[in-house]
Amino acid sequence: DYAQYYPWILTDCPIKAEGFVQPYADSPLDKENIGEHVYLQVINGASRYLYISTPYLIIDESMMSALCLAAKGGVDVRIITPHKCDNRFVHMTTRSYYRDLMASGVRIYEYTCGFIHSKTMVADDTVATVGTTNLDFRSLYLNFECGALMYRTEAVAQLKEDFLQTLDRCQEISEADCRCGVI
Repeated sequence: DYAQYYPWILTDCPIKAEGFVQPYADSPLDKENIGEHVYLQVINGASRYLYISTPYLIIDESMMSALCLAAKGGVDVRIITPHKCDNRFVHMTTRSYYRDLMASGVRIYEYTCGFIHSKTMVADDTVATVGTTNLDFRSLYLNFECGALMYRTEAVAQLKEDFLQTLDRCQEISEADCRCGVI
């Protein structure tokens, strides 16, 4: 009975809000890939837009397929990664995914004002997640990670607005950038 632990046990809860926030944690010590499942659920559920910010983009076939299918299905998929790296090898590997994603209609941006380390995902003014989970193998399968999934809360709109403001400090990567060796 969790009710005995509520801070408002003797009075009504003063917080009146729609939606919910669901914390989650991921562990390499079990067989559940919670972070990956949360990300795939948000990606697969998007119908209008999907905005992602991640410092590392080293994804497996299921994540690549989900992102490409979303974009091919008409979802406005945009991903922000850093332009300035903290690890050259990881940065080059992140960039190696750009061409295939862009060929499917995903728009890629690089943040140019320093190293961006946020891990956010927001979709359709309805759902968002923020936490420690990068879009890379280590985070999704090997590390202890945590996050919060938000559904129909004010924070969803705030994350969307933050993403759109961050785009002003990014350069969009073009197919020509990839072909000419700029990327």
